[in-house]
Amino acid sequence: GLRKIGDPNVLGKKYYLDGADELLFMDVVASLYGRNNIFEIIKKITKNIFIPITVGGGIRKIEDIQLALNSGADKVFINSAAVKNPNFIKEAVSVFGSSTIVVSIETRKNKKNIWEVYVHNGREETGVNLKDWLKTIQSYKCGEILITSIDKEGTKTGFDLELIDFIKKEKITTPLIFCGGCGSLDHIKKIKEVLKFEAIAISSILHYNLSNIEKIKKIVNAKRN
Repeated sequence: GLRKIGDPNVLGKKYYLDGADELLFMDVVASLYGRNNIFEIIKKITKNIFIPITVGGGIRKIEDIQLALNSGADKVFINSAAVKNPNFIKEAVSVFGSSTIVVSIETRKNKKNIWEVYVHNGREETGVNLKDWLKTIQSYKCGEILITSIDKEGTKTGFDLELIDFIKKEKITTPLIFCGGCGSLDHIKKIKEVLKFEAIAISSILHYNLSNIEKIKKIVNAKRN
């Protein structure tokens, strides 16, 4: 379930000052209700933040991407609209370039034990096989892939290592961002053991003051044995 944490402007500035590399902002019910309310928030946030900002939620057409960029975002991530119309990815990349377009994937195993793609913040199944979808979006040259484990998101019980193992076997060439489940520094250590060059997106561990960016970066940047 969704929980109130605080003012996104306040939290965004705090994480920026604490040393975050990038910030991701999502309107988690935008696609569900067919709205777009995040652009005014981004305009305020970017006045005091000078690291890359990626915005998502309700990005359905080229004009939405332009509005996000005009508001101060550096990149956008799309999910529901891309699944409904994969050509939207191709069109967006052709207009704005690969580096601007991040495809967000929300996934979990279905009853047939197959990784399936979901939309509307993990609420709605699509019948799309994750393996096939990864091939499709890479062929359309998106700049990054943000992949979230629905079953792990918000639980603070650790990253979905089974999902990561699956992804690694697919030999993805597009830069990956893994999301969902981080709740402790031990989780950071575990995921570092299985990842090399990919990125992680974290929220609960920071929102609930379970750790801080400085401690996390020490682990991430430490040399491997």
